[in-house]
Amino acid sequence: MIGGFLRPATIPQLDEDDPLPPEDRVVRTSLALDDLYRVHGPRLLRYFSRRADRQDAGDLVHESFVRFANSDACRERAIECPEAYLNQIATNLLRDRAKSAVQRSLASHIAADDVPLAGPDLVAALEARDKLNRLHTALMRLKPKTREIFLAHRLDGLSYKQIAERSGLSVKGVEWHMTKAIDHLDRVLRR
Repeated sequence: MIGGFLRPATIPQLDEDDPLPPEDRVVRTSLALDDLYRVHGPRLLRYFSRRADRQDAGDLVHESFVRFANSDACRERAIECPEAYLNQIATNLLRDRAKSAVQRSLASHIAADDVPLAGPDLVAALEARDKLNRLHTALMRLKPKTREIFLAHRLDGLSYKQIAERSGLSVKGVEWHMTKAIDHLDRVLRR
């Protein structure tokens, strides 16, 4: 046992005809890994729970120990500080997950220029054209003075006071013409 970790022994391959060795000759290499899991597993679980989805934390701990057990360093020699080695494996696992998430995101990304836009809504266009025609017809049916005041206010953005000064009417007179125009247009557009 070196540094708290047993070096795994190589297990010879047995043929089906070979008898099993006596129980005292079976080498227990998983004992050291069990001990490491018992000692460092809860700490890694907390580590992953804080940095990844909680439901994935257990899988990440398991994957860390699988990578640890399958690593060349673990097979070739005893690891002096398995805790640091497990920490590095855990960090690399999270990095790998982040990289693959970015790659998946980029793979599913579609440029805005490549997305076909929906064609114009022909029904809406026809309704808008019809509404404009009705509005134009209704405006043309207004008395010229009322139409002029309405357009000066709504299109030119003039205030009632400015329209009153231009047309020689009082502000109340401008309000009267605006009320007449709005009522007439409202009736026509409701039909």
